[in-house]
Amino acid sequence: MKQSKIPAALLAATLLLSLAACGQDQGDTEPTPTADTVQIGLLLPGQEEDPYDQNHIQGLQAACQALGIDYDTQVLVRSNVPEDDTCADTIQELTEAGCQILFSAASGHETALIEAAVSHPDLPVCQAGGSQGNQDALDNTHTHYAQVYQAWYLAGIAAGQKTETNRLGYVAAFPSAQGISAFTAYYLGAKSVNDQVTMVVRYTNAWSDAEQETQLAQGLIDLGGDVLSYNTNTAATAEAAQANGVFVVGCHQDIAEVAPDAALTAVQIHWEAYYTYALTCLLEGEEIPQDWCGSYADGACGLTDLNASAVASGTAQAIQDAAAALEEGSLQVFAGPLHGVASDGEVLSLGDGDYYTENQDSSTPTFHYIVDGITVLS
Repeated sequence: MKQSKIPAALLAATLLLSLAACGQDQGDTEPTPTADTVQIGLLLPGQEEDPYDQNHIQGLQAACQALGIDYDTQVLVRSNVPEDDTCADTIQELTEAGCQILFSAASGHETALIEAAVSHPDLPVCQAGGSQGNQDALDNTHTHYAQVYQAWYLAGIAAGQKTETNRLGYVAAFPSAQGISAFTAYYLGAKSVNDQVTMVVRYTNAWSDAEQETQLAQGLIDLGGDVLSYNTNTAATAEAAQANGVFVVGCHQDIAEVAPDAALTAVQIHWEAYYTYALTCLLEGEEIPQDWCGSYADGACGLTDLNASAVASGTAQAIQDAAAALEEGSLQVFAGPLHGVASDGEVLSLGDGDYYTENQDSSTPTFHYIVDGITVLS
């Protein structure tokens, strides 16, 4: 199973769209950087070899290659940057080093990035999964994400067709809309091909805690989960599935190496789509829109290649059919009949023909209801 990448033709199309879609001129207060001179800063929450962080690195490398930027000499990467006030020190280091655009992969950096944007009004700061930059009055704060729930729905089809116990297990990081939206879409994808399926979710309350992820994965297996998945920054759940002879849908990167027998596929955000877009705007002297959310059809998210030796018969065709329906708009992921309850008691009740539109107002996911068929264990 090889890692899925954005095809060259699609990446080229992204470049053309970027040139056409970037906003208005930023003005002449600072010289417009060129591909030969631009300096880029990237803040990562974990280690560079972690799947989540590595996916961002590979995305920025691909964007630099497409735009003629020398990644090795023009990009400053800072890993293990704390998601608290101390990250301001790293941000200051990058600005003092001459970075002309900053990207962060962790929403915990957002407050400090906004403070840097106030101090440096000509410095674009771009926050993955952010929720503030697209709402403030600053022109140089930017948020971005992908409609990754669409890819999670497709991955769920692989899980729903593979399970024999009809019990899925999911290790999530936090009980936030970002996590709930993802695992609900995954469950609904499984439900679309297997109406007997149920799912149990456990939270780590941490993005990277491999030991706890392994323990929770083992607990889900003990409860009868024969297909696992996760939305954390490590591949510990995939490794647990491999060790226990069950199956797994990965997250962030191809997991064939860590779970060669267990892997069905993996969900990815293709960060290169946004990095290419934002950097093209910068190099053209154009404004980067304050909020960006790419779709599955745009190539902003997708699945790695299916593990042909592991997935159930008919899985590839089922995913292909659902993907086509997503792209043409005839398939809505959060569609009724659907009932769920939020942590504050708010009830979602959708009838036939009704649906919840995710990412309608911003790139930040908003679906936060625990729907029937999903059990969250503390």
